[in-house]
Order: sequence, then C-alpha cells, then structure tokens
Amino acid sequence: MDGVMTAFQGGLDSLASYLAAHVLLCLVPAFFIAGALSALVPQPSIIRFLGPDAPKWKSYSAAAGAGSLLAVCSCTIQPLFAGIYRKGAGLGPAVTFLFFAPAANILALAYTGVALGAEFAIARILLALSFGIGIGMIMAIVFRETDVARVADARIFAGGDGIPGKTLGFIGALVALLVSGTLKLDFLTAVLFGIDLDWSGAAAAQQTLDRWVPVNEAVGAEGLSLQGAILIGLLAGIGAFAWKGLGRADEGFNRFTPIALGLTALTLVFAALGIRVVATGLAVTITGRTLAVASFCLALVPLARRFDAWDVRQWLWETWRFVKQIFPLLVLGVFLVGVIRVFIRPEWIRTVAGENTLLANLAGVVFGVFMYFPTLVEVPIAKMFLSLGMHPGPLIAYLMADPELSLQSILITAAIIGKLRAWSYVGLVALFSTVSGLTYGAWINGMPLGVLAAAVAGFVALIVGTLHVIETRRKA
Repeated sequence: MDGVMTAFQGGLDSLASYLAAHVLLCLVPAFFIAGALSALVPQPSIIRFLGPDAPKWKSYSAAAGAGSLLAVCSCTIQPLFAGIYRKGAGLGPAVTFLFFAPAANILALAYTGVALGAEFAIARILLALSFGIGIGMIMAIVFRETDVARVADARIFAGGDGIPGKTLGFIGALVALLVSGTLKLDFLTAVLFGIDLDWSGAAAAQQTLDRWVPVNEAVGAEGLSLQGAILIGLLAGIGAFAWKGLGRADEGFNRFTPIALGLTALTLVFAALGIRVVATGLAVTITGRTLAVASFCLALVPLARRFDAWDVRQWLWETWRFVKQIFPLLVLGVFLVGVIRVFIRPEWIRTVAGENTLLANLAGVVFGVFMYFPTLVEVPIAKMFLSLGMHPGPLIAYLMADPELSLQSILITAAIIGKLRAWSYVGLVALFSTVSGLTYGAWINGMPLGVLAAAVAGFVALIVGTLHVIETRRKA
C-alpha cells in the first residue's frame, strides 16, 4: 500500500509541476494557433505547394513550414497526412510533413527550450529539418515510379487561392504571443520594475505547498510555487467557462465566451509576472515578457474583428476541439511520468544510456517506439531521463524517434501508403534518429567540429551514393 501511495503522490507532484511551470505560456497560444490553422487557412492554398509539379525547394520548404505550425502527435497527424497524400501531394513532401509536424512543431520546440534548454531545442530543429527533408527525398527517389503513376491526375491541386493577409497577420500575432512567452531572451527577462505586497500568510502558504509537492532534484521534481498554485486554479476556471463558451461557439457566441477569453488573457499575463515569496509577503516583478504578452493579447482583439463572426466562432470551436483532444492525454501522460519516475533507478539509466554509444542511441530509439507518449509528453520524459543520468546523445535519439514512431502510427501509415513504404519509412526514421543522437552526443563530448563534419559528410555521401546507384539501375 505504501508503494501505491508513493507512486500516486509522484504522479500528482509531476502533474502539479507540469501545469504550473510549463503548460500556460507554451500550450495555450499553441491551441489557439492550431484552431486558427484548421478554421481560417484554405486547404487548397497549402496543398498546391506540396503538389507534384511544385519545385522541390518550394514543396519541401512548404511541407516543413506547414508541419512546424501544427501542434500534433504522430497519431493526430495521420488524417492530415492521408488527406494531402490522397489529394495529390508527392510522397516526398508528404513524408517530410508527416515527420516534421510531430518532431519539430513550434510548440514542441518552444517547450523543449523551456524544459531542457536552448541547445536541445536548436539541435532538435536542425536535425529534424535536415533529416526530415532527407527522409522525404529518399522515399521519393526509391518509390518514384509508383508515385508518378499515382499523382498523374493530381495537377489540379497545384492551384488554389493563397492565404489571406488578415489570416497571416492573425496567426503571426498568435505565434508572437507564444514566442514572447517562452523564449529566454535578455529583453524579455529584463526586470522593468517591482512591487512588494505585504501578506503575512505567504510564507506559511508556500511551506504548505512544499510539504504537499516537495522539490526533489534527484528525480527532476520541481515542486509547486504559490504562483503556480494560483495558475492551476485559473486554468481550472478557464476550463469551466470554456466548456460552453468555446465548446458551443459553433452554435453562436454566449455569455460564457467573453469570460473564457478574458480569463485566458488574464492567466497568460499573470503567468508572465515574476512572483517570489519573501519574508514580508510577495515580491512582484514586471518584466519585458509581461509587457510583451499583454501587448499581443490586446493586439489580437482588433485583428480578430477583421474576420466574419462565423470565422471567429469556427476558430474558437476548433481551438476547443484541440484542447479536448490533446489536453486530457497530456494530463494522463504527465501523471504516468511521475508514477514511472518513482520506480526508475538512476543507475539503470546510466548503465543503459549513460554514454554516447551505438547501443545507447538504439535503446533511445526503441524506447521511443514501444513506450509512446502523446505530443509534448516526451519532453518531461526526456527531462526525467536527463536528471537520471542519460547522456544527451541518446536523449536526442529518443526525442527524434518518440514523436514519429509508435505501433499504432506505424499501422495507420501502412494502411495509407502500403506496408513496404511504411516500413521503409520506419527504418529510415530509426536510422536517422540514431545518427542524430551519435552526432549530438559526439559534439557534447567535445569532438572537433571538423572531424564531426567529416563524419556527417561521409554518412551523407554514403546515402547519396546508394541512391545514385539505385537511380542508375532503374534508368538502365
């Protein structure tokens, strides 16, 4: 019984820390971005950039760019992948889209930077971009003949209207809100002025929270601050009002809609404040981030008024649909992370993946396949592994493989593009994820950039040479 209670407490600690420390400034804007993409962007305007007649630099750039804005996991991306594939997108750009959206969307990158640091976020975007395009091109070359026959009648999808300027401006403001709330830049973290609030019970309240959710750096438990506890309460309030205010927005605005949106903006601004418990009460600091978040929240109001009421209602409804689809899985996944963390011993992680070896990186890839977690949950899992002694190299291999490969997503992909293509894709993702981990781990270990660049160039030359042989034999 003691073990069960300890595991349950570990799950609650993980969930409380997650909701208070990471979810608001990162997740909330991303849900609104996903809703805007779904409701406001015309589908033909995206598909025409991925069609078979589009230049490669345009189609692969568009695939990576579209994927970077979709905060979805490998299962959620499957319907979108099937849609663009069956409507005429080339196999290469479609596969790049399938790879890039879960691995390096703007939400995953922002959250990786917040939770693990800027170096991991930069490595993730560079490796995912280069290898995602590489995997797409390899698939396009290997299966060129059958793909040409498939897309022979798909030229009509190269047209379509462009994305309206008001939509681009609106989504750009939402992206700016997300970025301003997550990036750790000097002008955002600079303190502009501070206020001291007298509250004799602040210290006692924080001590109570420390007993309920204790800090344990050995396993990555961050504890719960007083500000975090208030934010959790505000988040619960948003959910209560948004259930009808946003969940029924497709039927029309109601009295709960402005309350839910106003409470969301208030919560984001409060999350951007700096609040510390001191002896006399609370020390509140206003930073550049606070002003930036408040400014972008206000800027969204006139930008939203440029749309018809129907479009705004669809945007809010699609946003809530993403929340219902993803957020419960996040809560469950983060809770399970805390439960698992109780039973994992640091020496196990250090033994299997404490060094940057081929076996350790393969272990990271295999774990990503068989222990699949919804999008973003792989980040707290990775943080836990890092705190338990996993080398950064295998950690990157895990971060590359986990969003891409799960047993259910493999089966769905096989149903869409066929078993041979699907397992070829799985093999390429496993290969490139392992190489990503070895490369990043070697850089962390101090390998000279010249030697590392030569090794990567040799690997690329091997892939290019193999493809050249395949293409030559095909032509012969």
